[in-house]
Amino acid sequence: MDASILDGFATVLQPLHFLLLVISVFAGIVIGALPGLSGSTGIVLLLPFVIGMDSSMALNMMCGVFCGSMYGGSVSAILICTPGTPSAAATLLDGYPMAQRGEAGRALGISTIASSAGGLISCLCLIFLAPQLARVGLLFGPVEYFALMVFGLTIIASVAGKSMVKGAIAGAFGLGISLIGIDPLSGNSRYTADIPSLMVGFNLLPILIGLFAISQVFVQLEAENLSAKPVLQHLSRLLPKLKELPGLIKVIVPSSLIGVAIGVIPGTGGAIASFLAYNEAKRFARHPERFGQGEPEGIAAPEAANNGTTGGALVPMLTLGIPGDVVTAVMLGALLLIGVRPGPLLFKESPEVINAVFAGMMVANFMMGVIGLSCLRVWPLVLKVPNSILYPSILALCFVGAYSLGNSAWHMLVALIFGVIGYVMRKNEFPAAPVILGVILGPLAEENLGRALISAHGEWSTLIHSPIAITFYVLAVISVAYSVWRRPGELNK
Repeated sequence: MDASILDGFATVLQPLHFLLLVISVFAGIVIGALPGLSGSTGIVLLLPFVIGMDSSMALNMMCGVFCGSMYGGSVSAILICTPGTPSAAATLLDGYPMAQRGEAGRALGISTIASSAGGLISCLCLIFLAPQLARVGLLFGPVEYFALMVFGLTIIASVAGKSMVKGAIAGAFGLGISLIGIDPLSGNSRYTADIPSLMVGFNLLPILIGLFAISQVFVQLEAENLSAKPVLQHLSRLLPKLKELPGLIKVIVPSSLIGVAIGVIPGTGGAIASFLAYNEAKRFARHPERFGQGEPEGIAAPEAANNGTTGGALVPMLTLGIPGDVVTAVMLGALLLIGVRPGPLLFKESPEVINAVFAGMMVANFMMGVIGLSCLRVWPLVLKVPNSILYPSILALCFVGAYSLGNSAWHMLVALIFGVIGYVMRKNEFPAAPVILGVILGPLAEENLGRALISAHGEWSTLIHSPIAITFYVLAVISVAYSVWRRPGELNK
């Protein structure tokens, strides 16, 4: 990476830009700490505020929420044995037992240090990996992009949720939604039922708001979280001892690299990385029998890994337009809404945006550590926000955000409809991420398929003439075959 990264720091450290980045990191931590909410919900709630902003500032605010929420999930995991995000599921295995011993402050301190370190290591990997991958992406044409879209859809559908079949159905549903509106090639209307508002199809913003935010509120209102009882803790000791740091570093560095490697693979996420890192830390630990009883390394490993996925997940999203996990899937939709189209050309046409993102991720992860250590005594209070205040506030933000898109009540109705759809999907364990990927990647696949066929005068064999395209087709088949082999019984469900 050349010295242009310094220009990115100059942009990020401007007073307004820096202030908004810090606010977004703090908001992400709070959202991640609230059980049931996640980084994807936070980014959806942030959308109405970033539309119309400078691209660099908007993207950095989303990255701040992303990084903050990944760490925030460990707060509730440690205090009440309820992971605020799926990525913190492995953290509670040793975090909650430590809190039960009256060492919640120590557990939260280890989590904060590991999370910040994992995020910073992932940023360095992002800086050095992304430009190289972008150069490869410059070789892509319509045929290669169509194959890439097929590969992306296949991976998301096959790994999302507990059921491969349900993930595939959800992805097909998203593709069906993307077909509503005007055919980009023929100009004919499709599946509009003569409703004028559907002539332009469904806008992505109300779909995101409905499927992720409103549906989650419905689920939480039904459950009421009555089983989650906060554990009162005296936060006296906040940081690990100096003699513990060498042992933690030996776990944090390899766990962060595991997170980066998992994050780069589209369709994976922090949950997979955290459990893998936890397993490897236990395997090579001097006292593996202590894991599950409040072992510091059992907190550091998953937290370094899930925060390591943040930089890794941005690599395929920024360079190829393929999200690495659920949060970057939502982020991809947000970028399209603010006029930023990820891909190799982004590095060539808007290097200032890329450099600002690199610098912003570094600053966001550093400030996450500062904010986390400064507020360790406050986090238990955040978890006590009454449901009567929390859920109406979220719903109000959702509908205001939907209405702000063209000042139309139609978008509020669409958000509510997809909120109900999302609620039904959650109750029946259908994942929402493949729907979003279908809505996002479907039009891109159709557009590039049309361009490829037009340039080849309608010859379909052009789709298999490219070695890069064939590689992606093979990877798509391998992805599906691996999913079927790993979970063979799901096909009978």
